[in-house]
Amino acid sequence: MRSFLVRQIVSLVVGVLGAVLIAAVISAIGEPRAPGVWPFLVAAGSRLVHFLEGDFGQSAITGTSALHVLGHRLPPTLTLLAEGAALAVAVGLPLGLLFSLGAARRATAPLMQIITATPVFCAGLALAWGAVNLLHWPVSVNMPVGAAVSPDEALQIDALPIVTVGLAGAAAVQLALRRAASQAGGESFRAGLKSLGLGGFEIERVFVVPQVLAGLAASAGEIMLALLSATVVTEWVFHRSGAADLFVKSVALADWNIVAIILFVFAGLTFVAEFIGRIAGRALASEGRP
Repeated sequence: MRSFLVRQIVSLVVGVLGAVLIAAVISAIGEPRAPGVWPFLVAAGSRLVHFLEGDFGQSAITGTSALHVLGHRLPPTLTLLAEGAALAVAVGLPLGLLFSLGAARRATAPLMQIITATPVFCAGLALAWGAVNLLHWPVSVNMPVGAAVSPDEALQIDALPIVTVGLAGAAAVQLALRRAASQAGGESFRAGLKSLGLGGFEIERVFVVPQVLAGLAASAGEIMLALLSATVVTEWVFHRSGAADLFVKSVALADWNIVAIILFVFAGLTFVAEFIGRIAGRALASEGRP
């Protein structure tokens, strides 16, 4: 276990340093320099040194510190991400376990593939259409800027982005569970446990479920990446003023310092989730071994 932990720590450090390097390269795109490869590499090296010192430069649009801009726009994104992740676990975990064990896995495979393949953009637009035309909810995309809303309307406006991110995350959760269940289904210990008189349900509950949950935990980085991708699309579709929406606008406006720092934060969140998930998955897998 100690060597496994050391490998995961090294992988985390290397991943974060790689994210810093990529962010420095992106930031160097906006630096004034002479044309050519060598001046660009020099600019990227200079930006890397500044990044390691905690200096992420200034926004090319507002002229303010990139860290200051991030500090203002990141909390709403993290809130949406956390709420969407909670919904993803609440929906995806029980459904994934139900549809991943036994005959239900085969019966529901086509439906799960359709749900998983649905683009977040389409899901968000479908939810917005249903909220407006069926439930008569207010939606941020058709609300005037600065319009006064009641507390109930504010909750309804906030619900759609959360549901969109949550459903995208739930699809990633159930996909990870189905993959883990498929791998656990081929484990050789089943025949031995059945010969000892254990029933199929007991084997599933005591031994297979921990293996499936271990596979889910090991996929935490993949799920975080799906949640972040959904958050970027959702903030843009529903006009949310967060870091993910700012990332899209900064790419369009060539504000490369902002693009670099947001990309670094998103990559860091993914690497940390992957690190924690792999350790938790290893612990769960050890407990579920007969």
